[in-house]
Amino acid sequence: MRDLGIFTNENKIVQSKYDKFKQINRFVEILNDAFKNFNKKEITILDFGCGKSYLTFAVYYYFAKIKNIKPKIIGYDIKEDVVNFCNTLSNKYGYENLKFLVNDITQDNLFSEKVDMLITLHACDIATDFALKYGIKNYVPYIFSVPCCQHEINNQIKCGGDFDLLLKYGLIKERFSALLTDSIRAEILKDFGYKVDVLEFVDFAHSPKNIMLRCKLNQKKSPTKNVLINDIMEKYNFKQTLYNELYK
Repeated sequence: MRDLGIFTNENKIVQSKYDKFKQINRFVEILNDAFKNFNKKEITILDFGCGKSYLTFAVYYYFAKIKNIKPKIIGYDIKEDVVNFCNTLSNKYGYENLKFLVNDITQDNLFSEKVDMLITLHACDIATDFALKYGIKNYVPYIFSVPCCQHEINNQIKCGGDFDLLLKYGLIKERFSALLTDSIRAEILKDFGYKVDVLEFVDFAHSPKNIMLRCKLNQKKSPTKNVLINDIMEKYNFKQTLYNELYK
C-alpha cells in the first residue's frame, strides 16, 4: 500500500487516496462473502483494465496470505508504463504468479486456459463489454464488474417511446443511458446462465461509478435472442456491443 501510494511511510492513509482505500476494503469484503465456501487449493484470475492495480495486489494478498489459496493472476492494460510499474512491484514482493501484460482486450488474444474469476473494474465504455464477453464465452464461474464511462448508448439513443422525457436533458440522458447499459448487461448475463446481483460497490460519495455486477455461473446457456432487449434497441434506435457480440 505504501508503494502504491495509498499509505504514507508512517502507514497512514494518504488523504487524496481515501476513496481508493474504501474501494479496496469494500471489494475484499465482497470477495470474502463470495468465496467463503471455496474449497479449491488454487485459483486463476484475470483482471481486465487493471490500471495501477491497487485492487489486483489486494486480491493476490487476500487469496495467498489470508485464504491460503494459491493465486495465479494476470492483469491486462493498454498502458505500457503502468504495466511495467506493476510488474516491478510484483517482482519486488516475490509475487511470482502475479503478472501484468500490455493488451487491448477488444482485439488481442487473451489467456486461453481455465479461468476461475474475472475482474473488470472501471474498464471504460465498451471495454467492459469485451471483458464480459470473454467471461461469458469462456464460462468463467465468477465475474465482478464495475462498469464505467457508458458512452455507447448515450451517443446513439433517439426518442421513440415512454422514456422520451428522460432524453430531453443532457445530464439526465447520460445517467439514464448508463443505467440502461448496465441493465442490458445484467440481463444478458442472466440469459447466459449467471446469477446476477446488482450491488452498490461503495458509497456514491467515494465514487460516482458505484454499481457492481456480481455474477456467478449457475448453468451454461446459449440463447439466440432476448426479445426485451431487442425491442428496446429497435424502439430507441441504438445498438449495444455485448448484445451484438453474443446474440446471433
